[in-house]
Amino acid sequence: MSQRHQLERHKHRLGEARQIMSAMQSLAFMESRKLRGFVEIQQQVVKGIDRCAADLLAFFPGMQPAPPERRLLLVVGSERGFCGNFNESLIQRLERTLSPIYEGFVACGHKLCTRLEDHRQLIGAVAGAALMEEVEGVLKRLTAVLADQGKGPHALALEVIYQDPDAQEPVTRTLLPPFRNPPVAAPRSGHAPEILLPPEQLLAELTHHSLFATLHEILYRSMMAENQRRTKHLDGAVRHLDQSLERLAYRDNQLRQEEIIEEIEVILLNADATDLSQKEE
Repeated sequence: MSQRHQLERHKHRLGEARQIMSAMQSLAFMESRKLRGFVEIQQQVVKGIDRCAADLLAFFPGMQPAPPERRLLLVVGSERGFCGNFNESLIQRLERTLSPIYEGFVACGHKLCTRLEDHRQLIGAVAGAALMEEVEGVLKRLTAVLADQGKGPHALALEVIYQDPDAQEPVTRTLLPPFRNPPVAAPRSGHAPEILLPPEQLLAELTHHSLFATLHEILYRSMMAENQRRTKHLDGAVRHLDQSLERLAYRDNQLRQEEIIEEIEVILLNADATDLSQKEE
């Protein structure tokens, strides 16, 4: 009987774990669906800023600054676990990318930062977002860290490594300097745009907005990829638990049948003993 009790306790614990993982899987799936719309909207915002900059540079060429002398990397990882090799592949890409030309890198996402906290080239760590509503706070903290790194007389080049929901491998994207690859389409008008600011000042404003909007898009895309990986990873874990529960249920039935057989044998033995006693009397 003690063996069956132990089995029942084990089944109960696995059942609770299965319910928790199933709930996490459902939440990750719903978060991915919710993020998709925001990713598309933010992508259109970034494209709009790029088109404005392309028009400006087409009529006021030669405003692009000289190539930056300093280079920095940003790595956007996961805030939570249960997402497979999400962070491992980012770390592998980071190690292949890092070289003496980079001053170091900034990591974003609690789980990723934990893995990289002892790295000799880590110069900043920022907690990530567990829910879509937390992205705005992450963006503020991240831009503050990057602004501190950007102080100085020399311009800063910034590249970001992140997981994209539409790619199998981590993506590397240039954030600063922006507008190096303007849209192929020609300017929308044959006349210079009417602007209220000097072209150089307007380009600086567009650069600021481009950095903020692109980071916004990347955080959304990374979080969407994280939730997709979590959904897939938890799906495998739930199926594994279901198989384990099936095996335990089968074993439980076996033990119950053995107990019934033992009880029947005891009843038969007692009946035989009673008959033998009555005959002797």
